[in-house]
Amino acid sequence: MSNLSRSSLASNSQSATSPLRLLVLSNGHGEDMIAVRILQELQRQPNPPEIFALPLVGEGRAYEQLDIPFIGSVLNMPSGGFIYMDGRQLARDVRGGLLQLTFSQIKAIRRWVSSQKKLGNKRAILAVGDILPLLFATFSGANYAFVGTAKSEYHVRDEAGLLPRKSKDAGWENFSGSVYHPWERWLMSRRRCKAVFLRDALTTETLKQWPIPAFYLGNPMMDGLEPTFSRQRFYSQNIQQQETVRPFVVTLLPGSRPPEAYTNWETIMIAVSALMASFQQRDSIFYTSNTVVFLGAIAPGLDSNILSQSVQSQGWRTESASPIQLSDPNVLTFKQRNAYLLLTQQAYNDCLHLGDIAIAMAGTATEQFIGLGKPAIAIPGNGPQYNLGFAESQSRLLGSSLILVHQPGEVAKVVQSLFKNPDNLQIIAENGARRMGKPGAALRIANCLREKLG
Repeated sequence: MSNLSRSSLASNSQSATSPLRLLVLSNGHGEDMIAVRILQELQRQPNPPEIFALPLVGEGRAYEQLDIPFIGSVLNMPSGGFIYMDGRQLARDVRGGLLQLTFSQIKAIRRWVSSQKKLGNKRAILAVGDILPLLFATFSGANYAFVGTAKSEYHVRDEAGLLPRKSKDAGWENFSGSVYHPWERWLMSRRRCKAVFLRDALTTETLKQWPIPAFYLGNPMMDGLEPTFSRQRFYSQNIQQQETVRPFVVTLLPGSRPPEAYTNWETIMIAVSALMASFQQRDSIFYTSNTVVFLGAIAPGLDSNILSQSVQSQGWRTESASPIQLSDPNVLTFKQRNAYLLLTQQAYNDCLHLGDIAIAMAGTATEQFIGLGKPAIAIPGNGPQYNLGFAESQSRLLGSSLILVHQPGEVAKVVQSLFKNPDNLQIIAENGARRMGKPGAALRIANCLREKLG
């Protein structure tokens, strides 16, 4: 056998046994987090792929926890990635260097694919988000898979049929029989597209009308939400007695992006004041409740001092004790009459699990709370993220689990109505689980990726 033949054989053998090189494209903080959950499961497997990333929007801080290298430039845009909600945001991003960034990212992807090909490595791309990473993956020349996080058939229909819409332009959303338009379906039906993971069963069944490798394995947004306390506390023998004495808990979700989150918090505090006033009325269902606790689930990137000032301006005073103990040594506690308000930046999961209801002005957090089977009340803000358009879209996505009000003072009436009708709470619990899915999706998607991408 010639030296050339031996070299070729060795090269082929090495390629067959070497791990897959996987490039992950994502376009936003929420998409980065979903990608990271899947990648964590991939890294735990034998002979895991060698992973690279290119966040198309933002700086991709979520990837840092896995020490995943970037193959190109990243940059924060003025819009934070929410250009589809406001044309003015797109103009600001263009002035901020969006076009130059996009061209450099396209070059970086092609360069990475070309270099892996020259090295004889098996290569693939995982696109997470919407049409942008999907488009880049399609024209990369590599095999790819897509995790669709942005769209759902629930935006336009439920199991009974199309939702009523006031706008004449609403028909555009599914003019071709799906919320995924023909050009998006074309990208998902290419030979190199090996798997498409959708966020719910309704969307998956719709896309199976076309030659698309569509899978529903759950929604990774519901992974990693385990509380720090034992779930048995919810199912102990004296649960009925505990339910009569435990405080009523309201989780507050202002969002994570400054400065919008600070404005949202001001609005939420008005709703809290109105809610507390309603509890003092004799016809209130909570009139005899001993204690009410508000849990402020605050993103680590926000300044808690700014939020604390807003709380104190509404008449709350600092307090050392609390009826609820959170896994956060730095929790800030306030008290007013029979109510407590806790601000935490380290006990997010606990805030989701402990809440009976949420007052929400957030994207992902609202969906996760509802996925746990609980109702949320949303108040549209001024954006760029949580504006009226986003809130209305989210209310269609989440159905009966999300109640939209237009003024913070309306929250009190909705809360009273919800808890006077316990049958509705059961319907809401079932609806949330159906629309958001069960935990464990990241592992199921990771296993499927290994099978489809090699």
